[in-house]
Amino acid sequence: MSRVLAVLDELGIDSDAQLYRLAVTHRSWAYENGGVPTNERLEFLGDAVLGIVVTDQLYRQFPDEPEGILAKLRAAVVNAQSLAAVARSLDLGEDLLLGRGETSTGGRDKASILADTLEAVIGSVFLTHGIEAAGLFVHALFDPVIDDAATRGAGLDWKTSLQELSANLSLGVPTYALSESGPDHDKRFEAFALVGDHRFGPGRGLNKKQAEQEAAAFAFTALTEIASAPAAAAGGAGA
Repeated sequence: MSRVLAVLDELGIDSDAQLYRLAVTHRSWAYENGGVPTNERLEFLGDAVLGIVVTDQLYRQFPDEPEGILAKLRAAVVNAQSLAAVARSLDLGEDLLLGRGETSTGGRDKASILADTLEAVIGSVFLTHGIEAAGLFVHALFDPVIDDAATRGAGLDWKTSLQELSANLSLGVPTYALSESGPDHDKRFEAFALVGDHRFGPGRGLNKKQAEQEAAAFAFTALTEIASAPAAAAGGAGA
């Protein structure tokens, strides 16, 4: 059983085998197999369902935040990179029906394809069981993403948050050491965040942005712990 179907099963949601197959059918596979239906209509539906469930959760979880902050949080949660990361955690790429060309160029790990397919899967759950089941599925996948986004401060991305933190700690502006490997059609990037005398990482990704964001996340987490250590030690000493 695929990991996506296993999650649905754990949530008590029965999957429709025919609809799930449609949800993972990319247009490249459909084209190579006689023009069968693709997942694009389900993607359209799932995008709307995801948006309303995440927006409702943000509205309820952050009752004191203004509209502008809620909008930024939603953008940080519902974007192609975020959806692709969730899809990768589910090994959704393994379930994809892809054409030969997309498969040969790393389509099973392309952010745009994974994001669209995850939306299509959400759409298939909605179509089969309605908004309650679809909402349950979305909450299981995206509530942790919302919690993560809320830790990143006003910038709502790791590089901006790291820049703000390093300024507060008088460590200067972060820079990034980037390297790449692999053939042109299947590049892999690796980045280290350089902050003061510290080096954090590596962050890895299919593009420069992904790798630098992951390195910035490592740096932000580590520097936050370093900055809070003296206060924790002082509190322990005075107890």
